[in-house]
Amino acid sequence: MKYDFDELVERRGTGCVKWDECPSEDVIPLWVADMDFKAAPAIQEAIRKRAEHGVFGYTYVEEDYYEAVISWFQRRHNWTIRREEILYTTGVVPAMSVAVKALTMPGEKVLILSPDYNCFFSSVRNNGCEVLETVLVEVKSEEVKSEKCHFEVDWDDFEAKCADEKTTVFLLCNPHNPTGRVWTKEELERMNTICLKYGVKVVSDEIHCELVMPGYRFQPFAAVSEACRQNSVILNSPSKSFNIAGLQTANIICSQLEWRRRLDRAININEVCDLNPFGPVALKAAYNESEDWIDELNQYLWGNYQALCDFASEHLPEWKVCRLEGTYLPWVDISATGMTSQQYADLILEKAKVWVNPGTMYGPQSGEGYIRLNIACPRSRLMEALERIYKEKL
Repeated sequence: MKYDFDELVERRGTGCVKWDECPSEDVIPLWVADMDFKAAPAIQEAIRKRAEHGVFGYTYVEEDYYEAVISWFQRRHNWTIRREEILYTTGVVPAMSVAVKALTMPGEKVLILSPDYNCFFSSVRNNGCEVLETVLVEVKSEEVKSEKCHFEVDWDDFEAKCADEKTTVFLLCNPHNPTGRVWTKEELERMNTICLKYGVKVVSDEIHCELVMPGYRFQPFAAVSEACRQNSVILNSPSKSFNIAGLQTANIICSQLEWRRRLDRAININEVCDLNPFGPVALKAAYNESEDWIDELNQYLWGNYQALCDFASEHLPEWKVCRLEGTYLPWVDISATGMTSQQYADLILEKAKVWVNPGTMYGPQSGEGYIRLNIACPRSRLMEALERIYKEKL
């Protein structure tokens, strides 16, 4: 491989949430969605050059920023984005809050597929709306031992929730965090058909769109059909895929002029309208010069996932690792341990000094019996964490 994803980078002492929030220095953090890999060399070089200028005033976003976004999604995902459809902001979570504020009224309901990224819950509630959950159905393949469980939409329940007259927005995670699903074109089209039937707008968080495992293909929601394009607001960023979340750059993409006007207003109301000097520089280096890096990254993550599955199969029989189609966040069924998600996560932290997320972070009911792991780290570090759990007989 051209890039060294096995390099152990010391992150403690850098103001790093993932590492410096650890309760002790002997903890291996496999929790927050943050990779332990250095950014692509082109990104590092672009930031270095910008830093050498020495002046870091207010940032003007130039046309080549928009060109980089448009070119990337056209060539990589066959999605044609128009320049006027792009609104920039400081991150996908702020963008999510902006979208809820712009497209709902307080007291209305926002539908999500549960379990779901924990910030979905807070972004909805912080804007005075109610979270409405349709619980994903775990499909198990006991008769085919090589096939792992995965999750599907309960379409009857999804439609019933959309039919609620107070439901005005469907907040989608595509690819899905934490179950690792990469939704198919057919599934996305069915979601939109039901949403249109009941006048529900779609907001699709596509921050993990480049993190797709071999054999799967990411489908942008807005590129499914013209109907999907017209009924959606897309949130994306290179931050998760290229490990540059701290540079705080994201885009809201919307073809509806009136919705876009409201989104722009909400960006300013929430005061998330200014980027720092390094964000646009990093985005352009990611989208213009780092495509081979992301391709190698996905191959490495797939190797980590296979190593996790093999180790769990041999040494952790009470773990059922779900199918990982996208993201670097395997969802693991630990219900056979007889413990709650929180109890098991606490025990792993206390005994094995490994920090994972309890499934209940992503839905108090739907996430019970699961944990979420972050495997975006050098393989040696992942295996050390798994060995610790095995040795403690957890």
